[in-house]
Amino acid sequence: MNTVDIQGVKQRFGIIGNSPLLNYAIEKAALVAPTDMTVLITGESGSGKESFSKIIHQLSSRKHGQFIAINCGAIPEGTIDSELFGHEKGSFTGAVEARKGYFEVTNGGTIFLDEVGEMPLGTQARLLRVLENGEFIRVGSSKIQKTNVRVVAATNVNLLQAVEKGQFREDLYYRLGTVPIYVPPLRERGADVLLLFRKFAADFSEKYRTKPVNLTDEAGRLLVQYRFPGNIRQLKNLVEQLSVLEMEREITPETLRRYLPEDGASHVPALVRDSNKGDNGFSERDLLYKVLFDMKKDVNELKKLVYDVLRDDLQGDKVIRDHPDLFDGVASEEVDDKPVPQNTHLLLEPARRPRPDEEDTIELARIEDIPHETEDDSLRLEKKEKEMILRALRKNKNKRKYAALDLGISERTLYRKIKEYNIE
Repeated sequence: MNTVDIQGVKQRFGIIGNSPLLNYAIEKAALVAPTDMTVLITGESGSGKESFSKIIHQLSSRKHGQFIAINCGAIPEGTIDSELFGHEKGSFTGAVEARKGYFEVTNGGTIFLDEVGEMPLGTQARLLRVLENGEFIRVGSSKIQKTNVRVVAATNVNLLQAVEKGQFREDLYYRLGTVPIYVPPLRERGADVLLLFRKFAADFSEKYRTKPVNLTDEAGRLLVQYRFPGNIRQLKNLVEQLSVLEMEREITPETLRRYLPEDGASHVPALVRDSNKGDNGFSERDLLYKVLFDMKKDVNELKKLVYDVLRDDLQGDKVIRDHPDLFDGVASEEVDDKPVPQNTHLLLEPARRPRPDEEDTIELARIEDIPHETEDDSLRLEKKEKEMILRALRKNKNKRKYAALDLGISERTLYRKIKEYNIE
């Protein structure tokens, strides 16, 4: 199959959209369908990954065989082996009779393993054996059985990161990812959002026997800019609410904003939010505090390093004595621990703070109330940083990628901070 009728595939499977990323994913699925290659579909929750598994099955030679979709994250760890591979009578409490597993009953067909990243490590080892040589063993049995099943897997998590954390087998990752297919989230599909809106509006118009809702040009632009963390599922729910709750059939930007959560108002994650956005939003003042606190911490550490070098040298002691304002705070913490020198004329003068008229004025964003340094300064900085990380995670529903973007740091740095502060 060298060419693919993408529009024909869309019509057959009810897929709406014309974005290049979507067309590429459809073309790739159609090209790999006639083979028996294992496929790994990646994409965010609600982006339509299961539709691609059906394309692969229906366009393959197995289309007359059985197709089973299994959510690995919804099956308890204690029973998933039995569900997938079957069990013998008496193999565990409640096993009153032998039972065939999905890999046995789907022989000759296709199994779609959704959320495969949630599969326990023990089950992953069993799955790898099936993929390698088509063999499996029922729970409670020692007899090896054969099956001819095509596996299509899907996940909304980064499996490479799961491999690094020891939560997913590396050999299984490369075996599943023979052919990877990326399903783009709704925010990466541009004007497809408007096509889907009209489709859903027509569907709900027929369902509820009302005129379909439609968007003004300004409302349409607002909808395209929205980030849609819930993807197609969220858009469908939004259109249903508008169809049922709004008396006016023409939807304006003002009306639309009432139904759009504020934490997804743009397809570009915002680093700065207005101060009146509530506890889940970051204000300019919060971010500026973070920058200033980080700078202050770095300067204090540098002062401490220079002070430690100078205090071990007589000439250095003279520098400290002549310029006590340079080591304000640092000297006062260390002076009690330092042995009394023989030459009393070299004793340090008490560290003093600059007078109010000597202090520099900070004019960034008109912040006037920068907290004074205290003995618990470093603890307060860590508390502030941990608090901001927690707020970013809550705001983005524990999705580290977007939390890192909101904080203006890399995802790797965020992961290190989460581990450092023992954030669950």
